[in-house]
Amino acid sequence: MCRWAAWLGKPLFISEILSAPAHSLIHQSREASKCKTSINADGFGVAWYDHCAEPGLYRDVYPAWSDQNLRSIARQVRSKLFLAHVRASTGTATSRNNCHPFVQGRWSFMHNGQVGGFEAFRRHAEQLISDDMYQFRYGATDSEVLFLLACGLGLDHNPKAAMGQAVSLLEQMSRAYGAEVQMRCTAAFSDGEVLYAVRYASDALAPSLFYQWSEAWQGWSVVSEPFETVSGAWNEVPKGSFCRFEGRECTITPFVPALSNAAELRKSA
Repeated sequence: MCRWAAWLGKPLFISEILSAPAHSLIHQSREASKCKTSINADGFGVAWYDHCAEPGLYRDVYPAWSDQNLRSIARQVRSKLFLAHVRASTGTATSRNNCHPFVQGRWSFMHNGQVGGFEAFRRHAEQLISDDMYQFRYGATDSEVLFLLACGLGLDHNPKAAMGQAVSLLEQMSRAYGAEVQMRCTAAFSDGEVLYAVRYASDALAPSLFYQWSEAWQGWSVVSEPFETVSGAWNEVPKGSFCRFEGRECTITPFVPALSNAAELRKSA
């Protein structure tokens, strides 16, 4: 399982979350406390928004703790919205194209979890990606398939419904191929203005997800595990939830992919 952190608010140096705290994301890459793998050394990535609509992106295959370029960039780049991720592979190769976040147009996406039995139906899952999105299929991960499916299903217009349909399609495919656990997922994604997050699993073991508003920093931290208490308490996102962060507002609603997908199918029938 991976670790990740996202920020939305007043421009903040990426290092304030990535490397400065006692339990920073880089520290979590060596000593995570809320996942079954404490070491997350199969690559890293950062996507950030500044003056352009499309995010900047830096990814590599090294452990995050060993890359001095990452630390240097994080100390110099200040951003109103960024996504940072350290990877623990669930089976696919360690390559730059398999490192999160993934980017398509103005959207960025990162994921912690897995689609059960993905390698058994990978080819069939990829065939679900729309033609205009398949050109952005660079890697081999289930996470990238989930992202590109959602993009093709209307992420621009209805992020919750699009992600719900994408999760549902892969969950149903996993079940059809006999996987014991079909879906475990926490994800964060953004169009550069609004930050979204999801916590969901087909069993009782949804990966962890927390959020916090900081008055000192004037913004939202959304993380797979807390890095420290900046101001106020960390709030755990309930299982089966969809989160929307914009300005000072946080909205959390139920996330039930099967029902979301069924509703959309009825609309198109």
